[in-house]
Amino acid sequence: MKLVTYEIEHKIKLGALSKDEQWIYPLSSMGVDYGSMQELIENISQSELQLMEHYCGFEWGRIRGAAPLAEIRLLAPIPNPRQDVICLGINYMAHAEESARYKKEEFSGERPFAVYFSKRVSQAVASGEGIPSHRDIVEDLDYEAELAVIIGKEASHVKPEDVKDYIFGYTVINDVSARTLQNRHKQWYFGKSLDGFLPMGPCIATVDSIPYPPKLVIQSRVNGELRQDSNTELLIFGIDHVVSELSQGMTLKPGTIIATGTPAGVGMGFDPPRFLKPGDVVECTVEGIGTIKNTVLE
Repeated sequence: MKLVTYEIEHKIKLGALSKDEQWIYPLSSMGVDYGSMQELIENISQSELQLMEHYCGFEWGRIRGAAPLAEIRLLAPIPNPRQDVICLGINYMAHAEESARYKKEEFSGERPFAVYFSKRVSQAVASGEGIPSHRDIVEDLDYEAELAVIIGKEASHVKPEDVKDYIFGYTVINDVSARTLQNRHKQWYFGKSLDGFLPMGPCIATVDSIPYPPKLVIQSRVNGELRQDSNTELLIFGIDHVVSELSQGMTLKPGTIIATGTPAGVGMGFDPPRFLKPGDVVECTVEGIGTIKNTVLE
Protein backbone atom coordinates (compact mmCIF):
# COMPACT_ATOMS: atom_id res chain seq x y z
CA MET A 1 0.00 0.00 0.00
CA LYS A 2 1.19 3.49 -0.86
CA LEU A 3 0.20 6.39 1.37
CA VAL A 4 0.36 10.06 0.38
CA THR A 5 -0.15 13.56 1.71
CA TYR A 6 -1.95 15.66 -0.89
CA GLU A 7 -3.75 18.93 -1.49
CA ILE A 8 -7.14 19.23 -3.15
CA GLU A 9 -9.44 22.26 -3.17
CA HIS A 10 -6.98 24.06 -0.87
CA LYS A 11 -7.27 21.33 1.76
CA ILE A 12 -4.44 19.03 2.85
CA LYS A 13 -5.46 15.41 3.25
CA LEU A 14 -4.04 11.92 3.70
CA GLY A 15 -4.76 9.31 1.08
CA ALA A 16 -3.85 5.95 -0.40
CA LEU A 17 -3.11 5.15 -4.02
CA SER A 18 -5.46 2.79 -5.82
CA LYS A 19 -4.01 -0.48 -7.08
CA ASP A 20 -3.52 1.00 -10.55
CA GLU A 21 -2.05 4.18 -9.01
CA GLN A 22 -4.40 6.37 -11.01
CA TRP A 23 -6.65 7.43 -8.12
CA ILE A 24 -6.23 8.84 -4.63
CA TYR A 25 -8.55 7.45 -1.98
CA PRO A 26 -8.94 9.76 1.04
CA LEU A 27 -8.26 7.87 4.27
CA SER A 28 -11.11 9.69 5.97
CA SER A 29 -13.52 7.85 3.64
CA MET A 30 -12.12 4.58 4.96
CA GLY A 31 -12.84 5.48 8.56
CA VAL A 32 -9.18 6.32 9.20
CA ASP A 33 -8.87 9.98 10.12
CA TYR A 34 -5.60 11.55 11.26
CA GLY A 35 -4.46 15.15 10.98
CA SER A 36 -1.04 14.41 9.48
CA MET A 37 1.14 11.54 8.31
CA GLN A 38 3.23 11.92 11.46
CA GLU A 39 0.13 11.52 13.61
CA LEU A 40 -0.94 8.49 11.57
CA ILE A 41 2.46 6.80 11.96
CA GLU A 42 2.40 7.38 15.70
CA ASN A 43 -1.12 6.07 16.29
CA ILE A 44 -2.40 3.80 13.54
CA SER A 45 -3.42 0.28 14.53
CA GLN A 46 -2.91 -2.95 12.64
CA SER A 47 -6.66 -3.24 12.14
CA GLU A 48 -6.76 0.22 10.54
CA LEU A 49 -3.93 -0.74 8.19
CA GLN A 50 -5.82 -3.88 7.20
CA LEU A 51 -8.97 -1.83 6.62
CA MET A 52 -7.06 0.54 4.33
CA GLU A 53 -5.60 -2.38 2.39
CA HIS A 54 -9.12 -3.70 1.93
CA TYR A 55 -10.45 -0.40 0.59
CA CYS A 56 -7.49 0.06 -1.78
CA GLY A 57 -8.69 -2.97 -3.70
CA PHE A 58 -12.03 -1.27 -4.51
CA GLU A 59 -12.94 0.45 -7.74
CA TRP A 60 -12.65 4.24 -7.48
CA GLY A 61 -16.42 4.74 -7.79
CA ARG A 62 -16.98 2.94 -4.50
CA ILE A 63 -14.77 5.36 -2.51
CA ARG A 64 -16.37 8.66 -1.52
CA GLY A 65 -14.12 11.59 -2.37
CA ALA A 66 -11.79 9.60 -4.65
CA ALA A 67 -9.89 11.87 -7.03
CA PRO A 68 -7.80 11.20 -10.14
CA LEU A 69 -4.10 11.48 -9.40
CA ALA A 70 -3.84 14.11 -12.15
CA GLU A 71 -6.25 16.42 -10.31
CA ILE A 72 -4.50 16.61 -6.95
CA ARG A 73 -1.18 18.06 -5.82
CA LEU A 74 1.09 15.61 -4.09
CA LEU A 75 3.03 16.96 -1.13
CA ALA A 76 6.00 15.37 0.56
CA PRO A 77 4.53 12.44 2.54
CA ILE A 78 5.92 13.90 5.79
CA PRO A 79 5.99 17.62 4.95
CA ASN A 80 7.45 18.76 8.28
CA PRO A 81 9.58 16.07 9.94
CA ARG A 82 9.73 16.40 13.70
CA GLN A 83 13.48 15.89 13.84
CA ASP A 84 16.57 15.88 11.67
CA VAL A 85 16.90 13.06 9.16
CA ILE A 86 19.49 10.44 10.16
CA CYS A 87 21.76 9.77 7.19
CA LEU A 88 24.27 7.12 6.21
CA GLY A 89 27.44 8.38 4.58
CA ILE A 90 29.23 6.50 1.77
CA ASN A 91 27.14 3.35 2.28
CA TYR A 92 27.70 1.89 -1.20
CA MET A 93 31.25 0.75 -1.97
CA ALA A 94 31.35 2.33 -5.46
CA HIS A 95 30.25 5.68 -4.00
CA ALA A 96 32.92 5.38 -1.29
CA GLU A 97 35.48 5.01 -4.06
CA GLU A 98 34.25 8.01 -6.07
CA SER A 99 34.06 10.13 -2.92
CA ALA A 100 37.67 9.35 -2.05
CA ARG A 101 38.72 10.08 -5.63
CA TYR A 102 36.99 13.48 -5.56
CA LYS A 103 38.72 14.36 -2.28
CA LYS A 104 42.03 13.00 -3.61
CA GLU A 105 42.23 10.58 -0.71
CA GLU A 106 43.43 6.99 -0.58
CA PHE A 107 40.67 4.39 -0.28
CA SER A 108 41.49 1.06 1.33
CA GLY A 109 38.29 -0.66 0.27
CA GLU A 110 37.40 -1.39 3.88
CA ARG A 111 34.41 0.01 5.77
CA PRO A 112 34.40 -1.53 9.27
CA PHE A 113 31.91 0.97 10.73
CA ALA A 114 28.90 2.88 9.44
CA VAL A 115 29.18 6.66 9.05
CA TYR A 116 26.21 8.57 10.48
CA PHE A 117 25.31 12.23 10.18
CA SER A 118 22.15 14.30 10.41
CA LYS A 119 20.37 16.54 7.94
CA ARG A 120 18.25 19.39 9.23
CA VAL A 121 14.91 19.89 7.52
CA SER A 122 12.03 22.17 8.44
CA GLN A 123 10.06 21.69 5.21
CA ALA A 124 10.46 18.73 2.88
CA VAL A 125 10.19 19.46 -0.86
CA ALA A 126 7.48 17.66 -2.84
CA SER A 127 7.97 16.10 -6.23
CA GLY A 128 7.35 18.83 -8.82
CA GLU A 129 8.63 21.61 -6.57
CA GLY A 130 11.94 23.40 -7.04
CA ILE A 131 15.32 22.91 -5.40
CA PRO A 132 16.84 26.26 -4.35
CA SER A 133 20.34 26.66 -5.78
CA HIS A 134 21.58 29.05 -3.04
CA ARG A 135 24.00 30.45 -5.60
CA ASP A 136 25.21 33.12 -3.20
CA ILE A 137 26.95 30.49 -1.06
CA VAL A 138 26.88 27.27 -3.12
CA GLU A 139 29.30 26.63 -5.99
CA ASP A 140 28.80 22.89 -6.53
CA LEU A 141 25.26 21.68 -6.02
CA ASP A 142 24.91 17.90 -6.11
CA TYR A 143 22.17 15.24 -6.07
CA GLU A 144 21.96 11.89 -4.23
CA ALA A 145 19.12 9.42 -4.78
CA GLU A 146 18.40 7.42 -1.62
CA LEU A 147 16.02 4.89 -0.12
CA ALA A 148 14.70 6.23 3.18
CA VAL A 149 13.34 4.07 6.01
CA ILE A 150 10.58 5.40 8.26
CA ILE A 151 10.37 4.06 11.81
CA GLY A 152 6.86 3.03 12.87
CA LYS A 153 7.13 2.51 16.62
CA GLU A 154 9.52 3.40 19.42
CA ALA A 155 12.72 1.43 18.94
CA SER A 156 15.23 0.84 21.70
CA HIS A 157 17.77 -1.99 21.94
CA VAL A 158 16.27 -3.77 18.93
CA LYS A 159 17.84 -7.02 17.74
CA PRO A 160 18.72 -7.15 14.02
CA GLU A 161 16.27 -9.98 13.41
CA ASP A 162 13.45 -7.88 14.88
CA VAL A 163 14.07 -4.65 12.93
CA LYS A 164 11.34 -5.21 10.33
CA ASP A 165 8.71 -5.08 13.10
CA TYR A 166 9.74 -1.47 13.85
CA ILE A 167 9.55 -0.15 10.29
CA PHE A 168 6.46 1.66 9.03
CA GLY A 169 7.55 2.03 5.43
CA TYR A 170 9.86 3.52 2.84
CA THR A 171 10.11 6.64 0.69
CA VAL A 172 12.50 8.22 -1.82
CA ILE A 173 14.66 11.22 -0.99
CA ASN A 174 17.18 13.34 -2.81
CA ASP A 175 19.94 14.17 -0.34
CA VAL A 176 20.82 17.46 -2.05
CA SER A 177 24.33 18.50 -1.10
CA ALA A 178 26.52 21.60 -1.33
CA ARG A 179 29.99 20.14 -1.78
CA THR A 180 31.76 23.47 -1.22
CA LEU A 181 30.27 23.86 2.24
CA GLN A 182 30.62 20.17 3.01
CA ASN A 183 34.36 20.24 2.35
CA ARG A 184 35.06 23.71 3.72
CA HIS A 185 33.60 22.94 7.15
CA LYS A 186 35.07 19.42 7.31
CA GLN A 187 31.69 17.93 8.18
CA TRP A 188 28.41 17.37 6.36
CA TYR A 189 25.74 19.04 8.47
CA PHE A 190 25.75 22.56 6.99
CA GLY A 191 26.28 21.49 3.38
CA LYS A 192 23.39 19.00 3.57
CA SER A 193 20.89 21.12 5.50
CA LEU A 194 20.14 24.27 3.51
CA ASP A 195 16.50 25.17 2.92
CA GLY A 196 14.96 23.02 0.19
CA PHE A 197 17.61 20.30 0.35
CA LEU A 198 15.22 17.42 1.09
CA PRO A 199 12.98 16.46 -1.83
CA MET A 200 10.87 13.52 -0.62
CA GLY A 201 8.13 11.29 -1.98
CA PRO A 202 6.09 10.62 -3.92
CA CYS A 203 4.59 8.34 -1.26
CA ILE A 204 5.33 6.04 1.64
CA ALA A 205 5.27 2.38 0.63
CA THR A 206 4.27 0.44 3.74
CA VAL A 207 6.75 -2.15 4.96
CA ASP A 208 4.69 -5.19 3.96
CA SER A 209 4.21 -3.95 0.39
CA ILE A 210 7.88 -4.65 -0.44
CA PRO A 211 9.76 -7.93 0.20
CA TYR A 212 12.15 -7.58 3.13
CA PRO A 213 14.96 -6.69 3.09
CA PRO A 214 14.37 -4.38 0.11
CA LYS A 215 16.39 -5.30 -2.97
CA LEU A 216 15.30 -2.47 -5.22
CA VAL A 217 16.74 -0.72 -8.28
CA ILE A 218 17.76 2.83 -7.34
CA GLN A 219 18.45 5.44 -10.02
CA SER A 220 18.85 9.13 -10.69
CA ARG A 221 18.60 11.10 -13.91
CA VAL A 222 19.60 14.67 -14.74
CA ASN A 223 17.80 16.18 -17.72
CA GLY A 224 16.83 12.62 -18.71
CA GLU A 225 20.40 11.28 -18.61
CA LEU A 226 20.89 8.25 -16.35
CA ARG A 227 23.48 9.10 -13.71
CA GLN A 228 23.02 6.63 -10.82
CA ASP A 229 21.98 3.03 -11.41
CA SER A 230 22.37 0.50 -8.61
CA ASN A 231 20.41 -1.71 -6.22
CA THR A 232 19.72 -1.37 -2.51
CA GLU A 233 20.97 -4.91 -1.93
CA LEU A 234 24.47 -3.38 -2.37
CA LEU A 235 24.21 -1.33 0.83
CA ILE A 236 27.35 -1.88 2.87
CA PHE A 237 25.36 -1.62 6.09
CA GLY A 238 21.81 -2.87 5.62
CA ILE A 239 18.63 -1.78 7.34
CA ASP A 240 18.79 -4.48 10.03
CA HIS A 241 22.30 -3.42 11.02
CA VAL A 242 21.61 0.31 10.93
CA VAL A 243 18.38 0.37 12.94
CA SER A 244 19.67 -2.15 15.46
CA GLU A 245 22.99 -0.32 15.95
CA LEU A 246 21.40 3.10 16.35
CA SER A 247 18.79 1.77 18.77
CA GLN A 248 21.42 0.41 21.14
CA GLY A 249 22.20 3.90 22.37
CA MET A 250 19.34 6.12 21.23
CA THR A 251 15.60 5.68 21.17
CA LEU A 252 14.21 5.99 17.66
CA LYS A 253 10.77 7.60 17.73
CA PRO A 254 7.89 6.90 15.32
CA GLY A 255 8.31 8.99 12.18
CA THR A 256 12.11 8.98 12.38
CA ILE A 257 13.51 9.10 8.83
CA ILE A 258 16.72 7.22 8.08
CA ALA A 259 18.33 7.86 4.67
CA THR A 260 20.34 4.76 3.81
CA GLY A 261 22.97 6.32 1.54
CA THR A 262 23.49 6.92 -2.17
CA PRO A 263 25.18 4.82 -4.87
CA ALA A 264 27.87 5.92 -7.31
CA GLY A 265 27.08 8.40 -10.07
CA VAL A 266 26.67 11.66 -8.19
CA GLY A 267 27.95 14.85 -9.78
CA MET A 268 31.23 14.93 -7.89
CA GLY A 269 32.05 11.41 -9.10
CA PHE A 270 32.60 12.48 -12.73
CA ASP A 271 35.88 13.77 -14.15
CA PRO A 272 35.41 16.66 -14.42
CA PRO A 273 32.57 16.89 -11.88
CA ARG A 274 29.07 17.49 -13.25
CA PHE A 275 27.27 19.61 -10.71
CA LEU A 276 23.73 20.93 -10.99
CA LYS A 277 22.85 24.31 -12.44
CA PRO A 278 19.59 26.31 -12.53
CA GLY A 279 17.10 24.74 -14.90
CA ASP A 280 18.39 21.18 -14.48
CA VAL A 281 15.70 18.57 -13.83
CA VAL A 282 16.62 15.85 -11.35
CA GLU A 283 14.69 12.59 -11.06
CA CYS A 284 15.29 10.09 -8.25
CA THR A 285 13.65 6.69 -8.49
CA VAL A 286 13.42 3.65 -6.24
CA GLU A 287 11.75 0.56 -7.65
CA GLY A 288 8.42 -0.23 -6.02
CA ILE A 289 8.07 3.22 -4.48
CA GLY A 290 8.19 5.77 -7.29
CA THR A 291 9.97 8.83 -8.66
CA ILE A 292 10.49 12.35 -7.39
CA LYS A 293 11.21 15.01 -10.02
CA ASN A 294 12.52 18.47 -9.16
CA THR A 295 13.92 21.44 -11.07
CA VAL A 296 16.86 23.48 -9.80
CA LEU A 297 15.83 27.09 -9.26
CA GLU A 298 17.85 30.25 -9.81
